[in-house]
Amino acid sequence: MASSDLVLFIQPFAPPDQWLQSVRENHPGIRVEYHQVEMYAKELPPIPEETWKETTVLFTWQLFPPKEWVPNLQYVQLLSAGCNQLLGMPIFEDTDIAFCTSNGNHPFQRPRMLGHLISPSASQMAAIYPEWVFSTFLAFQHHIPEYLDNQRACKWVDPPSDEDTEDAVGLRVGILGYGCIGRQIARVAKAFGMDVYAYALHERATPESRKSDSYTEPGLGDPEGEFPSAWFFGKDQLNTFLASDLDLLVITLPLTNQTRGMISREQFDILSKKKTYVSNAGRGPIINTEDLMVALDEGKIRGAALDVTDPEPLPADHRLWGYKNVIITPHCSGNSSHYYERVLKIFACNLDRRAQGKGLLNHVNRSLGY
Repeated sequence: MASSDLVLFIQPFAPPDQWLQSVRENHPGIRVEYHQVEMYAKELPPIPEETWKETTVLFTWQLFPPKEWVPNLQYVQLLSAGCNQLLGMPIFEDTDIAFCTSNGNHPFQRPRMLGHLISPSASQMAAIYPEWVFSTFLAFQHHIPEYLDNQRACKWVDPPSDEDTEDAVGLRVGILGYGCIGRQIARVAKAFGMDVYAYALHERATPESRKSDSYTEPGLGDPEGEFPSAWFFGKDQLNTFLASDLDLLVITLPLTNQTRGMISREQFDILSKKKTYVSNAGRGPIINTEDLMVALDEGKIRGAALDVTDPEPLPADHRLWGYKNVIITPHCSGNSSHYYERVLKIFACNLDRRAQGKGLLNHVNRSLGY
């Protein structure tokens, strides 16, 4: 990293003094400039033209300058684990600027000191999402939304029988996207006594190919790829995977041209055999919303948990709000009181690697779109 580097923050949170001190100690001469924006701001803050010209590193989420403004920009760190907000943008499509996500699906070295910080493992980031997946699924299975309605109405309503709840033991979960998040979902599922089937976009035909290439904290994830009792991969095996008697389908894929609309009418027809419960913690457009509502109307699936929707945010008058067997949350399955802390550790680690001439972590592959 050159001493003339200017790191520009465009974020809803300010970098803590401890983080700034650590980065400046490791990179003497680096300049860091912070501009605060609202979480869902649509417009860039007022930043002088000269600042844009001098910026070499940008830390942002979904606010980007025209490529002409930033002739010296070399590296962009995203706040988000996904990167579909980049698709079609000239600053991404028409440049060789390095873009990196905050995902955990890429290799980290074993934890090492970064000044006062320790680099996070993939599992630390990925462990957040399974909590949402299983809290919503178990809430549905145990009728918690109905009981909460009764509580608000001050009603004690006895269940119709002691067998009104299907517990998780022996159920089969299919994980559509067996990356770092999917592997931790598998570990939690196994703890509940569930059977795990895995689907990957790319071939995982051998035991060696099923191993994770990410550092994994002891006791987390599935580093050896041992939990799934069956593996599926590639477009040709998608429907076979969905037809494998899944009780719960969990979607953790990124949004790409390949995954957009992946779960549509044909797939819901296949899932209707078992009336699979669908949980989407990936991206909304992976599911065709109109086809999802048809599947709900016709009872093809038993219900759904949606942390992401299409459109998003979901308009107040959208029909999807009205389904009692659907749990909708506002794209918050990755929320954590430690999220910013962990993202900043990834950012600091990448600043170090860049200074050392090493490859950046979580580097977006333009040909794949993630």
